[in-house]
Amino acid sequence: MHVQEDNQPYDEINVTPMLDLAYVLLVIFIIMTTASVQGVKVELPKTVASSSLAKPGTKAVTVARNGDVFIDAYPVTMEQLDLRLAQYLAANPALSIVIKGDGQAQYAKVMEVMELLKRNGITDLGLATTRAQR
Repeated sequence: MHVQEDNQPYDEINVTPMLDLAYVLLVIFIIMTTASVQGVKVELPKTVASSSLAKPGTKAVTVARNGDVFIDAYPVTMEQLDLRLAQYLAANPALSIVIKGDGQAQYAKVMEVMELLKRNGITDLGLATTRAQR
């Protein structure tokens, strides 16, 4: 082991803390990337032309086959959905919503969700579909 004098400058760089920080940031980036617009798994209707609706801060409202409603992955009633949307709008006035309705879901339930979004003044919304095979 080499012992330095007190007056000598320390000329070696310890990269271990920098690598630790880089690994933590990498893990956070991976988690945040996979967490964007997840929601609940449903069988989406198939269309020929479908585009990506994922934007930062987008919330997913899912209508399951049996009529259950979820915001992101959390089950909610229509009253709870109304309250949550008001909270999200207060935090972000440019809130984007993606409606993920199961292909076998009740059309009336999807329309009820769309009416609730309209009442709350949310105009940036999309309907999620999957691309049909040609």
